[in-house]
Amino acid sequence: MKNQYVQNVGILSTGKYLPEKVVTNFDLEKIVDTSDEWITEKTGIKERRVASESEHTSDMGVKALLDAVKRAGISLDEIDLVISGSNTPDHKSPQMACLMMNKLGMTGTPGFDVRSGGCPGGVFSLSVGARFIADGTYKTVAVVIPELNSRVVNWKDRTTCVILGDGAGCYILRATKNDTGIIHTKLGSEPSGYYAAYVPGGGDALRLTKENIDDGLQYFHMDGKSVFEFGTSIIPKMAEEMSEATNIPINEVDFFLTHQANANIIKQGLEKVGVPYEKALVNVTKYGNMSGASMPVALTEAVDDGLLTPGKVIFLLAFGAGLSYGSIALRWSDRSDFICEEKD
Repeated sequence: MKNQYVQNVGILSTGKYLPEKVVTNFDLEKIVDTSDEWITEKTGIKERRVASESEHTSDMGVKALLDAVKRAGISLDEIDLVISGSNTPDHKSPQMACLMMNKLGMTGTPGFDVRSGGCPGGVFSLSVGARFIADGTYKTVAVVIPELNSRVVNWKDRTTCVILGDGAGCYILRATKNDTGIIHTKLGSEPSGYYAAYVPGGGDALRLTKENIDDGLQYFHMDGKSVFEFGTSIIPKMAEEMSEATNIPINEVDFFLTHQANANIIKQGLEKVGVPYEKALVNVTKYGNMSGASMPVALTEAVDDGLLTPGKVIFLLAFGAGLSYGSIALRWSDRSDFICEEKD
């Protein structure tokens, strides 16, 4: 396995936050023309979390970051850089990373946002954060991905409101030794699919006038068929390319964590490369599509469940709006693998 980084980078810990409110498919039957049977058959989703009116995206991010810090056994003062990977920030400007740090009382620490269309954020923002460790710029980087999707969907549009959910995840990154951590990363985009999943209104191209708001252009719009076709084709492509780049046979990969858009996309995409569904880490059934937050939340739960132990190899395969896609191969690290854990 050839590491493309000068310095190995590992995930010291992950963290999560999930709103308390659970919205089931039966709840949705009461507000939109759909059914539990249809949602389950088409997406595999049974329920999702929805933030309370008093919760903001930054609040969820703060809680996920604190959870990750606690799990890592470090203090906020040890974090050298904060990156937000959210696609649903509290404000259009400035960067939400600074808002989260403000709420945490952090001062002097740099922070910025990585916008990668939401769903690919679980890989794109992780990749960006890792490179600051790899080149020696920083020792400890926090990548926080909170997504408040319930505020950007039209709850009268059954094609989108049944899919999305709210939640937040966080990665804490540090340098590792012994060929552990991130092994290889590859990012890509298919810009011709830009309008397959997007929010039409709110930017310079289509400002939020009263008429545009009345037409619901401030909400997320998606061409479900195009996204489904893209997902089921890009998952096997990413898996094969990552296997070739790392010299790790697909059948030797312990787990595959794909973007949690739809259980059928995950299943069909992995079947094309002969991966059984049992090797997939899946949380879409109980949380819906949490965009970029899905990956760190799933990793956190896999660790809690005793699945993701040191030495396990996992492929992260993300795709979504843009249309963008990205993959990361990593070998899960033991606490003793982290260089910063060594005593002088």
